[in-house]
Amino acid sequence: MTPGPSDREPSRSAEQIYRPTYGEAQLSWRAVITGCLLGAVVASMNIYFGLKTGWSIGGSLIAAILGFSVWKALASVGFRPLSVLETNIAQTSGSAAGSMTSAAGMLSAIPALGLLGLEFSYLQLAGWALAVGFLGVFYAIPLRNQMVVVEKLRFPTGTATAETIVSMNSSGGAGDALKQARFLLIWALIAAAFTQVKYFYPIIEHPMFANLIAGPERVALINAGDAAASIGATGLFVIAGMWGFSLLISPLMFGAGILIGPRIGTSLLLGAILGWAILGPWSKSQGWAEGSIMSYADGPRGWLLWPGVAIMIADAFANLALSWRTILNTFRPGASAMTDGDEMEPASMLVPNSWWIIGLGIASVITMTVAHSVFGIPWWMTLLAVAMSSVLAMIATRSTGETDINPIGGMGKVTQLAFGAIAPGQAETNVLAAGITSAGASQSGDMMQDLKTGRLLGASPRKQVIAQLAGVCVGIPICAAVYKLFDSQYEIGIDESFPAPAANAWKAMAELLSGGFDQLPPQALPAIIGGACFGIALPVLRRFVKPLAPFVPSSLAMGIAFIVPAYYSVAMFAGSMILVAWKRLSPASAAALAIAVASGLIAGEGLTGVLSAIESLIGLPEGQGITAALEWVFGGGSSGT
Repeated sequence: MTPGPSDREPSRSAEQIYRPTYGEAQLSWRAVITGCLLGAVVASMNIYFGLKTGWSIGGSLIAAILGFSVWKALASVGFRPLSVLETNIAQTSGSAAGSMTSAAGMLSAIPALGLLGLEFSYLQLAGWALAVGFLGVFYAIPLRNQMVVVEKLRFPTGTATAETIVSMNSSGGAGDALKQARFLLIWALIAAAFTQVKYFYPIIEHPMFANLIAGPERVALINAGDAAASIGATGLFVIAGMWGFSLLISPLMFGAGILIGPRIGTSLLLGAILGWAILGPWSKSQGWAEGSIMSYADGPRGWLLWPGVAIMIADAFANLALSWRTILNTFRPGASAMTDGDEMEPASMLVPNSWWIIGLGIASVITMTVAHSVFGIPWWMTLLAVAMSSVLAMIATRSTGETDINPIGGMGKVTQLAFGAIAPGQAETNVLAAGITSAGASQSGDMMQDLKTGRLLGASPRKQVIAQLAGVCVGIPICAAVYKLFDSQYEIGIDESFPAPAANAWKAMAELLSGGFDQLPPQALPAIIGGACFGIALPVLRRFVKPLAPFVPSSLAMGIAFIVPAYYSVAMFAGSMILVAWKRLSPASAAALAIAVASGLIAGEGLTGVLSAIESLIGLPEGQGITAALEWVFGGGSSGT
């Protein structure tokens, strides 16, 4: 029987889209465990995804859709589907666990420190994640009243998640959710199968079309610099391939392209052309980067790093400057958007002040202890970084609420600049301080999205915070273990497989602030200046020339394209064009299923990428075909070669 109005709790806000029934299940063990398990999956795939692209994806919608769908499917064997509020708890804990990859610095600060020569044990990584993982949660709690209840900032992802949860529980909505889950799982299995086969036959990921078209002898001559062999369209095709303009068959990259859309996808392609087809060859021809193309030490890849980082950093600061109203609003009382009938939740549903005050104090002490014992940073520097983090987290959270963009990179760069003056010449301290700041900004923004979802659904903030803390506790050991696994098998930030663009940007900034301009490659300083001007110009143009705004490329994406091999950008551009074609052929299908398909492609390759790292760790022959692998398995771990 459908509950009537008298069976439901009163609405506490004009924007509330769901009224829970009295006593509706909410903080249940199954909801928390479901969310934590799905969040662990998101955290694992984010390590793989983020070390390739510099981005990560949120776990809210994935946890909501899959969590609801799993229990809905189990209803056929007698289990009760998740309620609306239980689904909200599942997405809350899933989001918290999945976001630990970014919050713990596993895509930026930690690999940047690795590039600076530091090595970490699993316990050190887990300790660091434990130290910074809870800061953002406790920052977000006191901000909720002002930003979510009083000002009613939109927090677009949180709003979309609430609408999705309500839709899944509506008439016909469960069928749509099950369809999305089915497509996600199907494409995840396809991506997983491809990635596993790639482990045995790597050529399927990056086919050598140059050898097929030009022949291996001519390709060898062109690689050796034979000018006569390079003449003609075939020679140009081979040269383009040498500079990275080749086909990468990657489900993850295609999925990423679908998620980012045509503007960012095209920006990546334009950045790849500018960097790898124009500036890179020019730097080599002028003798500024005479080494091999992919050499960081003396090749075009190392030279392109600097203008690419300059574009990314300038973009971060330009967008911060253009958000001056948001920053100003953070430090003055915002206009209330509350209307008649709006009210706070009862005290029994709110988070007691003692929770976040004591929690923040404990988290700060843990952060100071770990920073000093593991990294040798004086306690007062860590305390200063925590204080800066609390202020910058407020700015980041407001930006997330107004624009759905969490400026984590910008927050980190502000701290790097500050600690460049406070601790000159100390690159490691510079990176770690920025890691603390970005952790607070990352977690507080993500947590507030969840609290916005809860407000729209009439959920208990107190129970959501408990779910968030549970998710963080699960995410900490998972992200540390998966990162350590990849770190043991690959040279993160150096291998083409894991270029870690965010980490390279942090490392370059720290080295520049601590070592000065003397360490730069020849003529890199003019390239940095040009890149900075370019990185500022595009956001300004997009903001003030409104008719051109939809067509102005993303300078951040173009900067990333300078750092990652060009074939990554080409593959993500191809994915974005798949979305364009899909929308044109079937707009309704694309709107309903694009995110599910993209998430499946990313999850399938990402999780199987973790499996591949484990296979490499135990010695399973890679790239030698399935026969060699079977001989190894049945030969007791020896391939006989």
